[in-house]
Amino acid sequence: MYIAKNLVAHLNWLPILVTQKIAIMNDGRYIFSQVTDFLPKRYFERLIEAKSDDKTQRWDLTYWNQLLVLMFGQLDGCNSLRELTDITTAHAKKSYHLGFGKTPINRSVLSKANQLRDYHIFEEFAYHMVELAQKKRIDQEFELNGKYYAFDSTTIDLCMSLFEWARFRSTKSGIKVHTQLDVVTQIPVSFNITEAAVHDVNAMDWINYEPFACYIFDRGYWDLDRLYRIELLNSFFVIREKRRPKFEVVDGEDLLEDTDNILRDHTVRFTTKGNTENYPSEIRRIVYYEPELKRTFTYYTNNFFLKAKDIAFLYKNRWVVETFFKWMKGHLRIKSFWGNTENAVRIQVYVAIITYCTVAIIERTLELNRSIYEVMRILGSSLLAKDNIKELFQPVEAEQTQDDGQLRLEFEAC
Repeated sequence: MYIAKNLVAHLNWLPILVTQKIAIMNDGRYIFSQVTDFLPKRYFERLIEAKSDDKTQRWDLTYWNQLLVLMFGQLDGCNSLRELTDITTAHAKKSYHLGFGKTPINRSVLSKANQLRDYHIFEEFAYHMVELAQKKRIDQEFELNGKYYAFDSTTIDLCMSLFEWARFRSTKSGIKVHTQLDVVTQIPVSFNITEAAVHDVNAMDWINYEPFACYIFDRGYWDLDRLYRIELLNSFFVIREKRRPKFEVVDGEDLLEDTDNILRDHTVRFTTKGNTENYPSEIRRIVYYEPELKRTFTYYTNNFFLKAKDIAFLYKNRWVVETFFKWMKGHLRIKSFWGNTENAVRIQVYVAIITYCTVAIIERTLELNRSIYEVMRILGSSLLAKDNIKELFQPVEAEQTQDDGQLRLEFEAC
């Protein structure tokens, strides 16, 4: 009994001791160096070792140096490759300790590395970071049990004179990033980069549907044939109505008067020939009133188990993927690429995702209790500081003003 009590007492102190040990280890180290400690370097090196025929491995700028420099540029918000290399050159004495190598970063060498090195290494490492972030944040609190994914895409416009390979109109170039984001952990679990001309509904064919998981789509993905395939795979979907189709009500009340703003909750069946062939089963139709926007939204789902208010709640949580896209375009400077080739663009997108997942892991590991975006912003402004990461997020107590005996005059405005 005595031993058990002592063991519990020691275990209670364990998190404090670990935190103190981390603080001592990071004493006097740059914030950016502490950030990169959360990257599995050995896993990254094994990916490179598999590319034995890559002649660029002999360069002074290693793959690891390249990854860290690009992550630094993402966190710092650099708008161009020149800006990034100017900053790293100005801090050349810190280059080795930041993980950039022993020599200052040369812009032309970094540009060639982005152009020539295989983007698949960065892609595979990005998916590994996604897996690590998922495991780290899997215990995030959420109102509903289960797996819920928001799926959407964002189009990034590019200058046609510089990105001819990405042309999708006579006067425009661009790419699309199709992303499946875990609503609970807020981690992107899959991402595909295509030409901007690829239609959103085609991306539904690339999803690896999990049984009993729920996929949330905007109305741009309205395709009854593809939605019925999800039904056949024993998965669930929630999608917003697009151009009200003709249907007959099989079950449900015409008007609900509950306090959860659900106006209708019907089981319906499509009546037109094309829709009946594409979706022959019954489907649930929910009309929800959003009091803040003072408008109604209509959702369709094959989930007959959740409450109607929970279906509306899930669709409202689709905003996490839109927030992620906004963050990619803004905070990670995805819109201003540091290279013109497809390879360079892909590397930058994958490094952006690696950076996002790294910050997500840091937030959870150090129990910062902040949003990923807030942590990103604070770290980005403190990269060359020599504080402990956790100290950046601890509240500072206001210092009490001491009376030093000096005469102070206070004037009131007339």
